[in-house]
Amino acid sequence: MTLPNIMKAKKKPLETVKPADLGVDVSPRLKTLKVVEPPKRSAGVKVADVAALVDKLKLEAKVI
Repeated sequence: MTLPNIMKAKKKPLETVKPADLGVDVSPRLKTLKVVEPPKRSAGVKVADVAALVDKLKLEAKVI
């Protein structure tokens, strides 16, 4: 892209087409039942060392 071509493109007319002209249905297909805020995040916990971290991950979070 060069600057002269960009300037030429600005002068060209833009053709606008309605969805009905193309045979496209744009009516909403989904219905919003309700909108709720996500739950607040709880505060983090500081651990003293790696062993305490591993214990918490095993016993409380059950990810290990």
